[in-house]
Amino acid sequence: MSRVRSRRCRASAAKAGLVLLALALVLSGLAGCAVSSGSTNESGSHTVTLVTHDSWAMPASLRRQFERTTGYTVRVLKSGDAGELTNKLVLTRDHPLGDVVFGLDNTFATRAVAAGVLTDYSSPTTPSSAGRYALDGEAGRQLTPIDWGDVCVNIDDRWFAARHLSPPRTLDDLTRPEYKDLVVTPGATTSSTGFAFLLATIAKYGENGWRGYWQRLVSNGARIVDGWSEAYEVDFTAGGGHGGRPIVVSYNSSPPFTIPKGSSRPTTSALLDTCFRQVEYAGVLHGASNPAGARAFVDFMTTKAFQESLPENMYVFPVDSAARLPRLWARWAPASTKPFAVDPAEVTRRRSEWLREWSDLTSG
Repeated sequence: MSRVRSRRCRASAAKAGLVLLALALVLSGLAGCAVSSGSTNESGSHTVTLVTHDSWAMPASLRRQFERTTGYTVRVLKSGDAGELTNKLVLTRDHPLGDVVFGLDNTFATRAVAAGVLTDYSSPTTPSSAGRYALDGEAGRQLTPIDWGDVCVNIDDRWFAARHLSPPRTLDDLTRPEYKDLVVTPGATTSSTGFAFLLATIAKYGENGWRGYWQRLVSNGARIVDGWSEAYEVDFTAGGGHGGRPIVVSYNSSPPFTIPKGSSRPTTSALLDTCFRQVEYAGVLHGASNPAGARAFVDFMTTKAFQESLPENMYVFPVDSAARLPRLWARWAPASTKPFAVDPAEVTRRRSEWLREWSDLTSG
């Protein structure tokens, strides 16, 4: 379980000013190395450099297929989690680390667009079903939707059954006294999973209610940790570490990975009335040395072969509704029918404010 699910950890560490400055200096040097050592340029090299998060995983057979079909060689530059990836792209926008980016999600996409990180390209091969995930305006012209997943509260069904305790069903339930000291969540300032959960509460309770909700949640003993991996694999009772908390913020795709050997059903479930939908995008970096290769790679990620590889390699859902899902996903990883949503442009405008207020509410 720990090995399979660890790639879903998407912490987005908050950086203080001095740390950002130091990171900028380091990345500027890395940018020069990346361009000089790999990306296609006018001298005739045929490398396309993908800048992505640490959760990136692509079958070797698909990589060979792309390289054989296009003549480009793929170089992968993993750049931390989703938040760190965005920070690095912004800091190195004048000297891009590569040609194409994958892994900007709907909580960070508009920040990258506003910073001038990307250039216009929306893949013409995108399946029609991906239209529901398209961003508006300039972001829609620069980013192609690739995959999605629902951040949801997960519960350990077996733990609750053994204690004859009715499990929670809603966000409101998590603040009830019978669930005191049972919740663990990644932090909003240190994890994109945690930030998505914060956005779910903002969407649910509105500007006048989300702060009060977090006060009640913290008062009810909710534990806040740095990232998804710590929450799920250490503190969650059904995680790899056999922790003591049976309620965790995770994903709707998590339950299929808790099916015991020899069994046919998972020991956990996702509460589909608590979910925030994350969508991941790909785009061509502004100033890319190999923009043609970048466009070709974005197109490749929209093909059915790549789309069908996503669930078992990066544990996310394809935007192509015609792509086949693993049998267990089709049965045990249903999507939320009414996920919470916050306008990406509003997230860009209010992110710093919301995170500062959330930190104040949860630090004491």
